Amino acid sequence: MPSAVSGAAHGTEPGRAGAGRARNGENGTSRAGTSDADLIERSRREPDCFATIFDRHADEILRYAHARLGPDLAEDVTAETFLTAFRRRDSYDTDRADARPWLYGIAIRLIGKHRRAEGRYRRMLQVVPPDRLDEDLGDRSADRVTAQQLRPRLAEVLGGLRAQDRELLLLIAWAGLSYEEAAQALGLTTAAVRSRLNRIRIRTRRALGGDNPAHRTDDGETTDG
Repeated sequence: MPSAVSGAAHGTEPGRAGAGRARNGENGTSRAGTSDADLIERSRREPDCFATIFDRHADEILRYAHARLGPDLAEDVTAETFLTAFRRRDSYDTDRADARPWLYGIAIRLIGKHRRAEGRYRRMLQVVPPDRLDEDLGDRSADRVTAQQLRPRLAEVLGGLRAQDRELLLLIAWAGLSYEEAAQALGLTTAAVRSRLNRIRIRTRRALGGDNPAHRTDDGETTDG
């Protein structure tokens, strides 16, 4: 397994965490059709195979850690995430093809050990370039608009959320995880994720003066509905 974090340059501005997913293949599967689960199972007999898990996902975990903690700690947290995952690979549920939720769960616990640096996340939404909001206007549109279009005011709201609620919103809006993947990362049920997101959405709308961010138009006005 690689001993150092490769890919993103130390000290550079992070992009959105899930941005590299298309390059590595969706759902933890390479273009050759080998899933993360297949590689992890194989690595139990051939440890060097785990290096491919690192190659696939290290940049994404690094971007997330960078956005949460800044460059000084991001590489250490990323390296520790994969070392921890390597040591725990025997306990991985190989019914889950994509290892990203598992890796995010490990990273989140490690990030939690650096509470003094955690204040950096409040500035995260002010430096992340907003995504194209018209790419996903389905069930998750309210969460994406809340976290990306309204990020300056959202940062203050996030400061008042419980730690796990903050993690959930960031995993959905920043890391691009699905409800099911976020549930895996946080050890919740999908129903609990939906309930928590609804509570976050209500609180956020109140803080925004009652506006429903999902119904904003391109010129910033709100529509009925």
